[in-house]
Amino acid sequence: MVKTNFGQILFGGDYNPEQWPKEIWYQDMQLLTEAKINEATINVFSWAQVQPSEERYDFTVLDQIIDLLVKNKFKIILATATAALPAWLATRYPDVNRTDFEGRQHRFSSRHNACPNSPHFRYYSHKLAAQLAARYGKLANVICWHVANEYGGQCYCDNCAKAFRVWLRQHYASLAQLNQAWNTNFWSHTFTDWDQIVPPNALGDAIGQEKATLAGLSIDYRRFMSDSILQNFKDERDAIRQFDAATPITTNLMGTFKDLDYFKWAREMDLVSWDNYPAYNTPLSFTAMSHDLMRGLKGGQPFMLMEQTPSQQNWQPYNSLKKPGQMRALSYQALAHGADTVQFFQLRQSRGATEKFHGAVISHVNTDKTRVFQETKALGQELQQLGDCFLGARVPAKVAIIFDWDNYWALEYASGPNVRLKYVAQIHQYYAAFYRRNIAVDFIPTELSAAELKKYDLVVAPVLYMLHPGVADNLKAYVKTGGHLLTTFMSGIADEHDNIFFGGYPGPLRDLLGIWVEEFDALPPEQQQSLHFAQGPTGSGSMICDVMHLEGAQALATYGAGNFYADTPVITNNRYGSGQAYYVGTQLDTKSLDYLVKTISNQFNWEQFAAPSTVEITRRDQTDYAYYFILNNGEQAENLIWQKAGVDLLTQQDITPGEIDLPAFAVKIIRCQK
Repeated sequence: MVKTNFGQILFGGDYNPEQWPKEIWYQDMQLLTEAKINEATINVFSWAQVQPSEERYDFTVLDQIIDLLVKNKFKIILATATAALPAWLATRYPDVNRTDFEGRQHRFSSRHNACPNSPHFRYYSHKLAAQLAARYGKLANVICWHVANEYGGQCYCDNCAKAFRVWLRQHYASLAQLNQAWNTNFWSHTFTDWDQIVPPNALGDAIGQEKATLAGLSIDYRRFMSDSILQNFKDERDAIRQFDAATPITTNLMGTFKDLDYFKWAREMDLVSWDNYPAYNTPLSFTAMSHDLMRGLKGGQPFMLMEQTPSQQNWQPYNSLKKPGQMRALSYQALAHGADTVQFFQLRQSRGATEKFHGAVISHVNTDKTRVFQETKALGQELQQLGDCFLGARVPAKVAIIFDWDNYWALEYASGPNVRLKYVAQIHQYYAAFYRRNIAVDFIPTELSAAELKKYDLVVAPVLYMLHPGVADNLKAYVKTGGHLLTTFMSGIADEHDNIFFGGYPGPLRDLLGIWVEEFDALPPEQQQSLHFAQGPTGSGSMICDVMHLEGAQALATYGAGNFYADTPVITNNRYGSGQAYYVGTQLDTKSLDYLVKTISNQFNWEQFAAPSTVEITRRDQTDYAYYFILNNGEQAENLIWQKAGVDLLTQQDITPGEIDLPAFAVKIIRCQK
């Protein structure tokens, strides 16, 4: 049985000692031990070192690194080293190199550079993973396997084209069925032979990288490519399992990354890990949302924060330093939202190449006197003191937001109605409204049954553009038995092949929502449409304005003057069975969205906290205790009124109801008896 609880908060990160002289390794052991680092992720990009040629493996250096880490009592996350091709493989077998969107086959270069359908890549990556597992799989210090690194990208080579046709034959019973699904009568695109189908790149049916002539073709290629790269993960996972049946296996994901269907990926992983790199201006709510999405991939199971920087990135346009205390606050934000680890890229700063200015625990100056090192050390001491107290604790949420990669792809392949319409931005808008009220949110896939949805009081489904078979029926059954649904414009529009539902928008959701959307207006950035609530404030809408008719629903808000649809409904509520369904026909301004969320939230007995805008309050639960994380993510001191008695685990001081002072980037973890 695979055990995913490590027994302590892992505190460490990526470590690449093969990049510097051996005498530095021993200094590292002293410095990292001083900083209370207890884990090292190794061998991430070492393929050329551990397999210098097709015929030969050389584990000499890796053996020395592992021996040193074991002697110094570090836990090890061992990577399979397949995240970048070695030169010998790329030159001897050119089919391993990707062909890009423009149709150019690459030579040896960069990373994330392997064609997922190359027979040679699949053979040699599987073989290397097996060699590593056979050699190190029984070591007690190896507590987790890390397959490849940050999977992503696309390939459009001939091998991928052939594999795509095989994939299509598995998903469609006949070529006639495929033609119907893709609506190929459009522009005389009917296929009469499977071999006529080619990948949708710049030489084929793509309209740039963001739009498509046949959206069904492009969406299927996205699905195929996600499946193909997932097969690479499974190849290496299965190779490891030949020699190691118990150690958990993961790979690091990247939040709302578009290329891969992470819900599908998570089903193949023992635990989810991800890399968190907010920019200087990333909203706090977006980082929190990304953590919650990663937690949601495996139904609320705690995740690993595999990478963050202790100071600054090197690859963003403006690589600002984290302010004093900010790294600590961001680390605790991850723990608050479900992480059971705090890990960095990287433990020592690279000497050369593209990541030499990426921050690290040990910087180029090679001392423990730096601000970053001292902050890391202080955090390590706190995490060591916390021990295993909240490991495995779950986040209790009564609100769920649907996040779906098929919708992500389909909505953004659509030619129209508004170039500014982006899937993740719409999801974040609604998440942020709950975040501002400190209401916990789970992220869920579209395929949950009505029985599985029943654990939530409210399901939110922004821009649920594409409906797979059964999704509408599940949502109706959920609402009919007492659930509440909130959805928006551009929902219920198309089936799983991106063909529009006949019978009027919002398609299969029309009777559930009690409305008919006749048409939708697309507003340019400089235009807004006023609106007013029947029993509330005035506000505005932007980007999309649905022109709708009531079919049993009641209007909660209507458009104001300024357009021909003035005084028609824009926000509606429909009673359906024992539940209610809400519909929002425009992109609401923040004030209006907050009012709507408040109105809906006040129906329920949810735990909510009033707090300054930079302060977030999150809860994780175990059987006997609730752990409240109170984080001031801002540079100014704040305070709030706290109503619960407990113990602050970081100071061991008793907390009584009353005012709590929160200096800049302050953190409190209050344990309360349930």
